[in-house]
Amino acid sequence: MSRYNLSRLSVLVVEDNKYMRKIVHTVLEAMGITDVNTVDNPIDAIERIRDYRPDIMITDWMMEPINGIELVRAIRDEEKSPDPFLPIILLTGHAEKDLVLQARDVGVHEVLTKPISIGALYKRIVTLVEHPRPFVRRPDYFGPEPRQKPRPAA
Repeated sequence: MSRYNLSRLSVLVVEDNKYMRKIVHTVLEAMGITDVNTVDNPIDAIERIRDYRPDIMITDWMMEPINGIELVRAIRDEEKSPDPFLPIILLTGHAEKDLVLQARDVGVHEVLTKPISIGALYKRIVTLVEHPRPFVRRPDYFGPEPRQKPRPAA
């Protein structure tokens, strides 16, 4: 399927729905990524990043007790995060422009709308590999250089 050998990548999947977690895991394996670690809540994700050191994190948006956006904020916190430079793909059931812009403004690399397909997820991962974006630090933002300018903080 792929022209890239993705077998050396390690991926952390943060998804509270066990069926979606299994789907994402299965899709990653179909792409040749065998080093997949999963957690069912965003609180455990921070510790797992510290211990596991994934190359990429794929996280759901709508979770409890904190959501995916709050998780990304915690990861991008340079002083407390185990890896503030971690590439992040956000999964969401909503593709409204304001939500996509919100994800961009907190430092998400790529947004993928559910239901996911192997082709769409593969394309996002290849984008992360082929076109790594430099990180920028501004008074109101730390994360990958946005393709568009971040909105001012509300």
